[in-house]
Amino acid sequence: MSHGPLMIDIAGKALTDLDRARLTHPLVGGVILFTRNYELPEQLAALCAEIHALRTPALPIAVDHEGGRVQRFRPGFSLLPAMRRLGEWWDGSPRAAVESARMLGYVLAGELRACGVDLSFAPVLDLDWGRSGVIGDRAFHGDPQAVIQLAGGLIAGMRDAGMACCGKHFPGHGWVSADSHVAIPVDERPLAEIEADLLPFRTLKLDAVMPAHVIYPQVDNRSAGFSPVWIGKLRDEFGFDGVIFSDDLSMEGASVAGGIVERVRAAWDAGCDMLLVCNAPDAVGEVLMSWQPRPDPGRAARIARLLPRQPARARAELENDVAWQAGQSVIRRLAGKLPAPGNP
Repeated sequence: MSHGPLMIDIAGKALTDLDRARLTHPLVGGVILFTRNYELPEQLAALCAEIHALRTPALPIAVDHEGGRVQRFRPGFSLLPAMRRLGEWWDGSPRAAVESARMLGYVLAGELRACGVDLSFAPVLDLDWGRSGVIGDRAFHGDPQAVIQLAGGLIAGMRDAGMACCGKHFPGHGWVSADSHVAIPVDERPLAEIEADLLPFRTLKLDAVMPAHVIYPQVDNRSAGFSPVWIGKLRDEFGFDGVIFSDDLSMEGASVAGGIVERVRAAWDAGCDMLLVCNAPDAVGEVLMSWQPRPDPGRAARIARLLPRQPARARAELENDVAWQAGQSVIRRLAGKLPAPGNP
């Protein structure tokens, strides 16, 4: 059974009969987990094992686990700093900050993979323009070169632990002040002024990208995740051949496309490979009943590539790893428990 194009969530800490029925539906191709799905690492590992056993190939399991205020799993996991802390370090000691980003990426991905999670929607590549509360300290820095270097380090660490990366929110969410979870942000800048925001997406080798629920009317009147113009730019100009995830289509920023079926259709027609519908179980049911996309083997093949190719290390083995221990030292330092580093 090939992967379908929908990534959906589940109700709680264990699968229900409804969850199992939906996760085996041919339109479903992935699962996203939230804090409500987590209690302890052992419970998470059992949940992921059951999800993976439902389908062949296994459904990818994803989570928003960036560090700082966006970390869905906390008890039993290392508490990762907000990425802005790395940016502050970069200002005085860029090489040490980049190496520390790699160590944090290893901890982030290694701990998730030890529990069976395949993908974190990280890193955030938005520039910190000092305007967006919803992005804020999730961004590494306002300088695109700093973002490229630090995100590149984090990605390298994630890959060391066997996890793919997903850069977000293309082409950049940092300029607008509105929160796309509850509003429809509009970025009025011309394309020439957005070029700085595009540099991380243009430069980094990414496995997946998530467009923003932001409208850039001087480029296209559709928000980026519904825009063949923006997604065409990503594919054709940037040469990106990885997976394009829509952001959550139940967010207010997606309401410009209409009801949930219209949103799913618009994101699919624009070129998104995997469509997220979260925190809206009735909407998931509506899509499963009403939407019949034409099969696209190319998109299904891209999604399948996100699954890790090697088995994860057990947590006990991970904690004996020098790289994981080095990551713990970085976490303590960024939490202010060790002296600030000197120049490299």
